[in-house]
Amino acid sequence: MSVGLLLITHGDIGTSLLATATRILGGTCPVAARALAVTDETQRDQLQADARRLALEVDGGEGVLVLADLYGSTPANIACSLQGDAAMIRIVAGLNLPMLVRAMNYANLPLVELAHKAEAGGRDGVLICASQQCAAMAETAP
Repeated sequence: MSVGLLLITHGDIGTSLLATATRILGGTCPVAARALAVTDETQRDQLQADARRLALEVDGGEGVLVLADLYGSTPANIACSLQGDAAMIRIVAGLNLPMLVRAMNYANLPLVELAHKAEAGGRDGVLICASQQCAAMAETAP
């Protein structure tokens, strides 16, 4: 069993990140994961109901890590509304691709540890690349 993942983001960001991370990891998603797109057209009550439904879908008994794209935004607020539900929920805001890949790679960790691992992956995946580093990466690119 592993922790389930729920991405709650503006528009299709979550769907795109999930598809990209899955490709990076070999084409098969290693964990139960879903994305919820928050748009201007969807009512908040509907978004909260959809988020609850999706969290239940991905929860295999070990809890759900919810990754939201921007702290303080509607997606993060929807994520926070899940914390009172019966399922074990942890939320990390600031979703980026390194965070998601880390979460997918370590989904067998307990929920609290996975939340910390995902946060560290997101933070450590943000770097300023010096021109020498970029030149070296460009030389090794396929």
